[in-house]
Amino acid sequence: MSQVPSFAVISGAQVHQAVTGREKQVTNMIEAAYRLHGEGATVNPDSYFLRFPDRPSSRIIALPASVKGEVDVHGIKWISSFPENVAAGIPRASAVLILNDTETGYPFACLESSIISAARTAASAALAAVKLSEQRAGRPTRVGFIGVGIIARYIHTYLVGNGFEFERLGIHDLSADHAEGFQNYLERTEKSQVTIYDRPEDLIRSSDLIVFATVAGEPHVQDPAWFDHNPLVLHVSLRDLSPEIILGSYNIVDDVEHCLKANTSPHLAEQQVGHRDFVAGTLYDVMTGVTTPPADRPVIFSPFGLGVLDLAVAKYVYDQVTATGDLHTVPGFFHELKRYG
Repeated sequence: MSQVPSFAVISGAQVHQAVTGREKQVTNMIEAAYRLHGEGATVNPDSYFLRFPDRPSSRIIALPASVKGEVDVHGIKWISSFPENVAAGIPRASAVLILNDTETGYPFACLESSIISAARTAASAALAAVKLSEQRAGRPTRVGFIGVGIIARYIHTYLVGNGFEFERLGIHDLSADHAEGFQNYLERTEKSQVTIYDRPEDLIRSSDLIVFATVAGEPHVQDPAWFDHNPLVLHVSLRDLSPEIILGSYNIVDDVEHCLKANTSPHLAEQQVGHRDFVAGTLYDVMTGVTTPPADRPVIFSPFGLGVLDLAVAKYVYDQVTATGDLHTVPGFFHELKRYG
């Protein structure tokens, strides 16, 4: 007979402790989750966007998912993005994640998930950088960051955690204060030169790895000529690049159906030309040798961000906290357990 599981709450501090310093291990988890997704061992419905007529820049997104294999869990991430928070001195994004038991369907844990979301996003980007650079001219050594919030910091950490070494680092952000703050962070962790660029064109032309981690709602980088040196682009924020840049590049996504919607740059490109032929494939296709990135074109990775990745990291965190004996359960959380009282 199935048992009703206990219900636990896992704090952000516990999540941070479980993942920090384990960047390579988390990246390996993300690779395993991508392989399960590519093999059909996941369920990943469309994300649901809750938007507000009086606050068009803000949103809350629900990402339901299910993963088989060693992860073996259902769940949902509920993540908000309120950009105005930054001016008030608190982070833009906040999130929780619920894990559900695959046998009974009962939820058994609620985890603070902004750190899980940042870690899985960064691990996905770092994994793409590893896989896409393996078949090109070697790993990039000049990196440029456009948009320098928490996601950019995590991506830098995960690139370094996966063995990337940089000769030069560039920064561009609409906020001079944020750019200087990220510069100070990099100079504490890097021995290489760190430069703030006033113009995105100058940063892009001087970088062979470019990370977009902005909150842009529509393309703000328009000219394909800026990419004539064929860099590797981690287009994490999805809406920065014009359709012309997308159409002139070799494009890899995490999931075609998920990425080509909600007016992402690839979706805008599809609307412009009426087909998806410009998408070379998924990261899973790269990992399995179905498609090979060229050296003579810009290579762009546009990850929509799959809920299955969040579940893989969250289940790992739950297992880690359980193993250390620090799991905090809520007694009596499930109360009406008898059919007739």
